[in-house]
Amino acid sequence: MLSFAAFLAGLAICLGLIISIGAQNSYVLRQGIRREHVGAIVIACIASEIVLQTAGVAGVGVLVTHVPWLDGVARWAGAIFLVGYAFVCARRAWRGGGSLVAAPDETAAGAGGVAVRQRTSRRTAVLTILALTWLNPHALIETTLVMGSIAATHGDARWSFLVGGLVASAIWFVGFGYGARFLAPIMRTERAWRILDAGIAVVMLVIAVALVTL
Repeated sequence: MLSFAAFLAGLAICLGLIISIGAQNSYVLRQGIRREHVGAIVIACIASEIVLQTAGVAGVGVLVTHVPWLDGVARWAGAIFLVGYAFVCARRAWRGGGSLVAAPDETAAGAGGVAVRQRTSRRTAVLTILALTWLNPHALIETTLVMGSIAATHGDARWSFLVGGLVASAIWFVGFGYGARFLAPIMRTERAWRILDAGIAVVMLVIAVALVTL
């Protein structure tokens, strides 16, 4: 049966990790604003999350099942990471200076020397977003090791945690990809990201404390 508590934990942690100023989100924003191959890019992102999160939850979960003392290690490792991540978010919120700007459009000289925007092919767009996802060691560690370690602390309910994480990924990429043209004016401002980072920092701290006290 679905554990609502584990589901909510997976949802909150995944959203906290996935909502960030980075190359992947910048590219999704860019393509969303241009309305180019949004569906293919969203599917590629969600498919990557399914593979990475499932591998993390299944892999670490099996280890903890066979080596019980790893449960405590997973709890403290997850808590330490979340506290560190919360500190980074809090520092960004305090200092500011961050904003999410769509990757620039390529231009080429058209007839009469007028600059025209080049349309990205679907194949190029998908390969680009896959490279930004799979060639980013930091993202791989967050998605597999961190999500897997925290999921393992929920025991048999770790699959509910996984469902929460996958739902969070789907909500973010679908909403961000298709809503980019509406979100762009907000997400480009420093103030919006400072508020968002502050909120994420609080949520991550709460979850970190819960990991080692419950």
